[in-house]
Amino acid sequence: MSGPHPAEDLLRRLAPQVLGALVRRHGHFDAAEEAVQDALLAAAQQWPRDGTPDNPRGWLIRVAARRLTDQLRAEEARRRREERAAALTPRHEFSAPPPGEARYPSADDTLTLLFLCCHPRLSQGSRVALTLRAVGGLTTAEIARAFLVPEPTMAQRISRAKRTLADSGARFGRLAGEEAGHRLTGVLQVLYLVFNEGHTATSGPTLRRADLAAEAIRLVRAVNGLLPGNGEVEGLLALMLLTDARRAARTGPGGALVPLDEQDRTRWDRRAIEEGVSLVTAALSRRRPGPYQVQAAIAAVHGEAERAEDTDWPQILGLYELLEKLSPGPVVSLNRAVAVAMVHGPETGLDLLERLAEDQRLATGHRLAAVRGHLLERAGRPAAAAEAYRLAAERTLSVPERRYLQLRAARCAT
Repeated sequence: MSGPHPAEDLLRRLAPQVLGALVRRHGHFDAAEEAVQDALLAAAQQWPRDGTPDNPRGWLIRVAARRLTDQLRAEEARRRREERAAALTPRHEFSAPPPGEARYPSADDTLTLLFLCCHPRLSQGSRVALTLRAVGGLTTAEIARAFLVPEPTMAQRISRAKRTLADSGARFGRLAGEEAGHRLTGVLQVLYLVFNEGHTATSGPTLRRADLAAEAIRLVRAVNGLLPGNGEVEGLLALMLLTDARRAARTGPGGALVPLDEQDRTRWDRRAIEEGVSLVTAALSRRRPGPYQVQAAIAAVHGEAERAEDTDWPQILGLYELLEKLSPGPVVSLNRAVAVAMVHGPETGLDLLERLAEDQRLATGHRLAAVRGHLLERAGRPAAAAEAYRLAAERTLSVPERRYLQLRAARCAT
């Protein structure tokens, strides 16, 4: 079975650049996106047959610009025919740059487009969907399948996001200063959410969605290329690489979940681990640690241990203590409790879990019960562990996780 044509990957990489160029020049996000999709479809049909043009980006921009011009002319003609042109405001229109504004290099368009898709007026779900659609180049159907919702539902979500941007007066343009820093934080959060959903799906029959994880890594690489030397961008890329390096060992026959301490580490991607360690080492050397850098450092400690018993848990505990200061939250505290248990014994970790049980953010999920089951099992209390595992299995929406937790409960009950 033949693999995808090389043009497909090129088109996906060029899509945000082409869309950014059109929005920057013409100021119509929604219409520009439709025109870009038409150009991508034309390229997908023509390039495998006729060959990739010498300047593929320029080819796509020319074709998309013609499509956009035709759309705008047709829309203007319709308005004139209906004699309402003066009373109507174009739908989904973004302000074009003022005349004479300096043009900046097209390489910035991908980052600017990411900033636009992660506008603070949008909900987190809308940011994710719009980023995957406009910057990732995924179709609405692909995004809907990834998040297990009907395609019309996802199409409505994306359309609402575009309307919200239009109503907010958002403009395609370079951000600077504090606004750029704040928006970059949002961009990284969105890409981290995409990766996490790809690495461990929150629901559905499979443990992971490889397309989402790969797309998140690709987009963070793009941001890292545009913002070299940014510690948190490097940290997030390192974290994704170090985490994704374990993907081949995370499932066994039939897609069964394999926990970290039981994985066959010869199946880990050592090249990805080396790249991730190099990135996080460079980022931390600047002595301005951020949450993504610290998480990447934790993943690096796991990645460098040849066997589970070789893991430097005291170092991991120290890193979690630092992470709790930088980015406090229930999930961080839950992970720190595991590290405490590995260093000081399971009973000490269980004491910490009792305090976390009062946090409503963990009350309805499965993670707290799953960790409690793990620590109870290590403490030699199988009956209590089985009960905790069963509770966690009832609460998770992931089929592989449910099966794994049910298996652990059965083992403890025998």
